[in-house]
Amino acid sequence: MNHTSRRNFLRQAGAAAVAPTILSASVLGTKARAAASERITLGVIGVGGRGISVMEDFLRKADVQVVAVCDVDKLHYGKNPGRTGRPWGLEAGQQIVDTHYAKEKESGAYKGCGTHKDYRELCARTDIDAVLVATPDHWHALATIEALRGGKDVYCEKPVTHYFAEGQAVYREVAARKAVFQVGSQQRSDALFHQGVELVINGAIGKIKEVKVGLPRGHEQPDGDPAFTDPPASLDYDFWTGPSPMLPYTRARNHWSWRWHRAYGGGQLMDWIGHHNDIAHWGLGMDKSGPLSVEAVNWTWPKTDVYNSPVDYEVRCEYAGGIQVSIGSVNPMGTKWIGESGWVYVNRGKIEASNPAWLEKGFKAGDKAAYKSPGHSQNFIDGIKTRAECICPAETGHRSITPGHLAYVSNDLGRKVVWDAAKEQIVGDADAQKKLMELPYRAPWKLA
Repeated sequence: MNHTSRRNFLRQAGAAAVAPTILSASVLGTKARAAASERITLGVIGVGGRGISVMEDFLRKADVQVVAVCDVDKLHYGKNPGRTGRPWGLEAGQQIVDTHYAKEKESGAYKGCGTHKDYRELCARTDIDAVLVATPDHWHALATIEALRGGKDVYCEKPVTHYFAEGQAVYREVAARKAVFQVGSQQRSDALFHQGVELVINGAIGKIKEVKVGLPRGHEQPDGDPAFTDPPASLDYDFWTGPSPMLPYTRARNHWSWRWHRAYGGGQLMDWIGHHNDIAHWGLGMDKSGPLSVEAVNWTWPKTDVYNSPVDYEVRCEYAGGIQVSIGSVNPMGTKWIGESGWVYVNRGKIEASNPAWLEKGFKAGDKAAYKSPGHSQNFIDGIKTRAECICPAETGHRSITPGHLAYVSNDLGRKVVWDAAKEQIVGDADAQKKLMELPYRAPWKLA
């Protein structure tokens, strides 16, 4: 089948699967794989540690076929100074895929995994239905929009974009193309977070007064060798840098550790706000809205010039109804909603409540049901088949991290910002609004 007819076939199959007597092999948990022509074909942009981890999740699905990988580094070992540990990069990604389909290759059903250094080549392929974007943050928007304009559905790691204006561009492009989009904020597909949210939306804790969102501390010292050196021969450092400023290469802000410099990421604030504040927004019913005001408070800074994101930080927000939200390293990791009748706290692997009875097996919080996902990657695959919205669509992911974007503006200018969530504009502060919308891309890169 060609690209268009295969997608139509999958959509029809997905609609048929709604009937209770028809279930796919992946739903039944069997090992049987669908015929190659019936599988959703996936391309992967960014095959570092996170990209490979998510790609392997998709490889385990009987109705998915990974057909191509893309990376600007042929082979690397993350932060490891020597060639030790698990290999990542283009060659490693290709080998993982080829090994997974080895038996099909023997039969002639599998033709091999394609490799690309330029993401635009992968996005232009007509044999790909969906794309996983797992690059550093500064590449999320450009790779995502290229994939969307190539007619692909997209799973993009969090935070959905590096800059605020990129986030608006992405969710508007998704809407215009009626694409299926999943942000990699996988906590939404976790049973404990779902349980916590249902307690909140059903009013178990009463009217919400306060929310505490705990994120990790930043890095005070270099996370790796800080020496400026020539880039490794395997890495196209100019392409890796892309739209960001061309900084001297150092291992301490390249693979993995790039996120602590604002040229590429937003420090621990932006690295984690798409997790725990995303859950806070879910419980508050703010998936398409946001705060009334945001203020950066008591930020401290690294003892090294290698990074420029905060070490300790707090973001104080006010939401409608007088709800006060604190986001940052000052709070225990996780999300805690505090209401007039009690509180609920949830983190990875842990849920607590002021009333233990709420957490007992079989307790029904109320009639309101939060979106329930069968698993984050499976939710994306199901969305491709049925064209139903995923549990964390593009605008939801963008709105969840907006307080972080606003916090950086507040900190840089030294004042609170007032936010109109409906218009997505800072109120009464032209300088702050201009700063929020900046896209300081290095030429020739631009957001089309």
